[in-house]
Amino acid sequence: MRILVVEDDAVLRSVMTKSLHEAGHRVDAVQRLAEAEQLWQYQPFDAVLLDLNLPDGNALDGLRRARARGDRTPVLVLTARNRTDERIAGLDAGADDYLGKPFDLAEVEARLRALVRRSQGGANVVEVGRLRFDGVASRIFLGEEAFDLPAREYEVLWELAHPPGRVVSKRALSDKLSGLEDSLGDNALEAFVSRLRRKLAGTGATIRTLRGLGYLLERNESEP
Repeated sequence: MRILVVEDDAVLRSVMTKSLHEAGHRVDAVQRLAEAEQLWQYQPFDAVLLDLNLPDGNALDGLRRARARGDRTPVLVLTARNRTDERIAGLDAGADDYLGKPFDLAEVEARLRALVRRSQGGANVVEVGRLRFDGVASRIFLGEEAFDLPAREYEVLWELAHPPGRVVSKRALSDKLSGLEDSLGDNALEAFVSRLRRKLAGTGATIRTLRGLGYLLERNESEP
């Protein structure tokens, strides 16, 4: 998943970013509302972790603006402001879930997975050919064995499978998998897709290129 972390506490922001990276997620982390809104408007995210006490404004105002423009990205609010009326205000502003500080990082990750599953229609498992994409474990399996890939190849394949059966443009795929400190250009993306095609041989799945449109992950009808 690609996650936006909005947290002004430098230590907590660093800890959350490190934990999410280690769990296999791509993370953009900022400390101010203005930075968050600029990224959020132009960069697709799977989920947003949103602290309310930001130095340049009330994060709920930014959340209301996002919802007003039709953005349905799942938002998990993380805050020390944990009274009932404050939780209600956050949910009414458009938050999908609310977690008071202090919190357990494992619970944050579990809630994120649940929010993203819900936003994608609630499916925990996606199957393409003999590949099984397990949303709970965030792993890919070939039959009963783990189908392990280098991090970037895994990200490309996972993104193509969620949701399955859709064409993903090169631009959308590159934007989704690029971070604040690194970018995924067309040449690099094509190299990842080329390597994935070779590794998908025998899995019953393949990546098809639709000229001028992008990539499609689908069942390979030429394989049993």
